[in-house]
Amino acid sequence: MTQSPPSPRKPDWLRVKLGQGPVFGQVKHLLRDLQLNTVCEEASCPNIGECFSQGTATFLILGPACTRACPYCDIDFVKKPPALDPEEPRRLAEAVKRLNLHHVVITSVNRDDLPDGGAEQFVKCIHSVRTLCPQTTIEVLIPDLCGNWEALQMIIRAQPDVLNHNTETVPRLYRRVRPQGEYNRSLLLLRKTRELRPQIYTKSGLMVGLGETWEEVVQVMQDLRQVDCDILTLGQYLQPSPKHLPVARYVPPPEFDQWRAVGEGMGFLQVVASPLTRSSYHAAEVKNLMRRYPRPAPSSSAS
Repeated sequence: MTQSPPSPRKPDWLRVKLGQGPVFGQVKHLLRDLQLNTVCEEASCPNIGECFSQGTATFLILGPACTRACPYCDIDFVKKPPALDPEEPRRLAEAVKRLNLHHVVITSVNRDDLPDGGAEQFVKCIHSVRTLCPQTTIEVLIPDLCGNWEALQMIIRAQPDVLNHNTETVPRLYRRVRPQGEYNRSLLLLRKTRELRPQIYTKSGLMVGLGETWEEVVQVMQDLRQVDCDILTLGQYLQPSPKHLPVARYVPPPEFDQWRAVGEGMGFLQVVASPLTRSSYHAAEVKNLMRRYPRPAPSSSAS
């Protein structure tokens, strides 16, 4: 087996501050108290110090272990995860209330062992937050559900404000980076969301630094606009451990600025692009976007 070349040395502009301060500790204590998982911790997000210190977190439902073993991701892989926790939606809503979140991001591991991919649990979490915190806007970052469009409809009928599904990388690198994913299936998920409920803002994200070219990234951006995706995030891939895919290149900040300009020119309502950008980084800023670009209210006959 041929070993991958080591990652290049991490540049100084990618250094992040460790979490500190009383709010950071309070968030960690709250999550332990309510027995909740976050993608911030499970996926070793570099922004955990900043986000926890600001009193926010991205909740990870359906358990802390994934049924897919994507070689870029630090979340644990298991073939047979434990059963779903029926109390998780209630505890998640309680955390949203206690943190006084005005916008919440709910994501999950892949649960290919479940017939609906975990869609029903997403729905329960959305309903629980709506009940306890009716003013909080809700963003869901969902897996591809193995192309189960009935499961997608379940989530859409629960009416999240934002539906996010990441394309992650360019099509040429899918076999290596996201072997159990399908690029066209991800695009179709976003297209169907727009068709089924135009009021939902759609969002997707890309990692760069895995060996893609500038032209390939721009092509993905064009593909996302073809399915009327509203919001795009672009961030630098960081190798979680030596066993994960190495970084091919650290992309300098000016290139992210260029991608942002290209995306805005294509018509994305918002492009968040920087080395440390992640799917839910500064996600609450979507509230400003909603005020600037309000969606028409659904007709009374809409499902």
